[in-house]
Amino acid sequence: MTPIQSNTYTIYFNETSFLYLENLLQPDAYSKIFVLVDENTNEHCLPYFLSNLPTEIEIEIIEIEAGEENKNMYTCIDLWHTLIDLDADRKSILLNLGGGVITDIGGFVASTFKRGIDFINIPTTLLAMVDASVGGKNGVDLGNLKNQIGVINEPKSVIILSKFLETLPSNQMRSGLAEMLKHGLIYDKLYWNKLKNLNDLNTNDLDILIKQSIEIKNEIVSQDLKENGIRKALNFGHTLGHAIESYSLESQDKKQLLHGEAIAMGMILESYLSYKLDFISKESYAEIKYIITDVFEKIVFDEADIQNIMNFLVFDKKNEFGNVQFTLLNKIGEIKINQIVDESLILLAFEDYLKN
Repeated sequence: MTPIQSNTYTIYFNETSFLYLENLLQPDAYSKIFVLVDENTNEHCLPYFLSNLPTEIEIEIIEIEAGEENKNMYTCIDLWHTLIDLDADRKSILLNLGGGVITDIGGFVASTFKRGIDFINIPTTLLAMVDASVGGKNGVDLGNLKNQIGVINEPKSVIILSKFLETLPSNQMRSGLAEMLKHGLIYDKLYWNKLKNLNDLNTNDLDILIKQSIEIKNEIVSQDLKENGIRKALNFGHTLGHAIESYSLESQDKKQLLHGEAIAMGMILESYLSYKLDFISKESYAEIKYIITDVFEKIVFDEADIQNIMNFLVFDKKNEFGNVQFTLLNKIGEIKINQIVDESLILLAFEDYLKN
């Protein structure tokens, strides 16, 4: 597959990836290689990656615990100390081998260690491939508040190895699919139409769709790295989705949701808002709701749950001047940014989602 060129880095696919790494990781370029993993990628992904990594540079493996609950400043502090203990210097490079938690926290740690060292994202989940690893956003959660602390700093490169998807359970594959569906809804109706017929897809189709999804995100980010305008399109489904995800992390009584599961619900809710504000037709909303609920199980919340979710909206990092900012659909493939929505309409969206 042909690499994708971003503003300051390149995204490599499968067969071209290790040749690129062989040329990059030379002893005169880097003093030491650090590979950040969690226990899952250490077991399932690291052996394959190291066996194909051609370099003479010393390699150190750093493992953290898997899970969104570990994407915090305490883990960062441990990682900074570990890098110091292992004699990392400014000519070290960090390879982030894992899902969104690994690429988010690894990018943040690398961007801040000794005022910044190079890092490469090697996503191992579908979600990280099409979303977290691309675009330069790095950071951690503050308590249960998503991505409150971080920087925008682009990686040296991104490596997409679809072989890693063979290790993923079905719920993790669905989680990544949510972001792919989003890319179609916000930017490309033809891409959305391709994703509507998932049962007809084979492995080669998936490789092509992953690349198309990355191309969509890269096209948006390349125009607006700092998220002052068009990049806000990528927030569709995330204003309510992040609030739902944060609540699931905080609640002792609710199942902890994967990012994509929460975003899938957020996209349905925000599509309803788009419909009720006369941005999209009733037919388009019905289609979106049908397609997403066909892939993702309905999440049941009672009135108290919904109020707690609403309380999380005030902490959304996209808020401006005390207003909750929504990205909504103008039609399938087109968005409207910086939309302010009455709370009563948001409650109606939950009501519509939960009814039979």
